[in-house]
Amino acid sequence: MEPLAVAVGGDHAGFPLKAPIIEFLRSQGHSVEDCGSYDPAPVDFPDITRAVGERVRDGRAARGILVCGTGVGACIAANKMAGIRASVCHDVYSAHQSVEHDDVNVACIGAQVIGLKAAEDCLSAFLAARFSTAEEFRRRVAKLAEMERAAGQR
Repeated sequence: MEPLAVAVGGDHAGFPLKAPIIEFLRSQGHSVEDCGSYDPAPVDFPDITRAVGERVRDGRAARGILVCGTGVGACIAANKMAGIRASVCHDVYSAHQSVEHDDVNVACIGAQVIGLKAAEDCLSAFLAARFSTAEEFRRRVAKLAEMERAAGQR
């Protein structure tokens, strides 16, 4: 697997799993920027999501990883950001297929749903995956970008 720059963030519910994930990613050779939270005090997940998403969108990170209670809230917030395509990734197949078919650049996981070993397997698959060169997937992702542009014009 090629080492990547990865932005990682988690809210208070994701806080217990975030540090072990960062340690694992670094052990795999990835450079990791910790975007918070830095303690278990309550924090609003959209704020952490914004920090991770901005780093992915502006190229400081190739991929982002968000850890909250279920992964769902972070995924919703990330998909509100232009240029971000996020998916909840609680199984290896979805983790790599979301990148290969949908060009997902942010994986969201739930600390209350998935354990560390499963998270490691999912994130390894997510980070190793590459967007397909197949025309059908490129066409569909282009349509998503058009939907995003149209929504921004309202």
